[in-house]
Parts: sequence; C-alpha cells; structure tokens
Amino acid sequence: MYESKKTGALTETTLYTLLALYKPKHGYAIMQFIETNRGVGIGAGTLYGGIKTLLKNKWIINIETDIKDTRRTKEYLITDLGKEVVQKEVIRLKKIYKLASQISTEGLK
Repeated sequence: MYESKKTGALTETTLYTLLALYKPKHGYAIMQFIETNRGVGIGAGTLYGGIKTLLKNKWIINIETDIKDTRRTKEYLITDLGKEVVQKEVIRLKKIYKLASQISTEGLK
C-alpha cells in the first residue's frame, strides 16, 4: 500500500483501508471491510505493513481499547489529514470517471 509520489494516486488497498477507518476498527474488521466492499481479500502481512505506513504518514492513529478488562486491542481511526488525502483521491477518481464516460459514450455514436 502506498501513494504514488508522482501523481499522488492511492493504491486501491490504501483507499479501502482509509475508508474503513472513518469508524474505529481493529485489523480483522478492516480486512472484513475490504473483502466485503472490494470483493477481494487482503493478507494480514499486507494490511499490517500498510497500517505501519499509514501511521507513519499520520493518516491514521492507533487507539487502544479495553475489552472486558482482561486484554487490550488496537483499533485505528482516520485522522483529519487522512480525510484530506481521501478527498483528493475522490476528486482524482471523479476526473478519471468523467473522462472515461465521455470517451466511451462518444465511441458508441
């Protein structure tokens, strides 16, 4: 998972991970969100490597929660900076969609 240095484009997995974290989730819940919405699963190694990068970029934060006072679990949540990154990606994807729609529609005439 990464952002293209040249274009700022996010990988599909990065985008889905950020979208998953508009509400706090632990790793397994993120994996379920991605599989449900993308239709393809993600490996734990890929996810946790990506989470490490997202934390480093300050696009997400780690929050610890208590579960039944016996153990702690790590949950993650998108930051305001992460939300800005998602909004930029949405704008980029809308431009691509608009161009693709125009070209493919013109091809039908």
